[in-house]
Amino acid sequence: MNKDDLVLLEGKVVSVGEGGTFRVEVNGGQQVLAKLGGKLRRARIRVVLSDEVRVAVSPFDPTHGLIVHRNR
Repeated sequence: MNKDDLVLLEGKVVSVGEGGTFRVEVNGGQQVLAKLGGKLRRARIRVVLSDEVRVAVSPFDPTHGLIVHRNR
């Protein structure tokens, strides 16, 4: 699967779990379990509670994803 196959969703971080996992509520009211994407992790960008983020979700499993962008 390519990066082009991922679906980008806008959402808000509602809880921070252990091990670098975040629960993100996307616009449709669904919750997605997400981890930090590669460049965010490499640049050590902090994501905290109530941040607006963009999540890349696989069309095969829409309950898990990667946080690829943090809005300012």
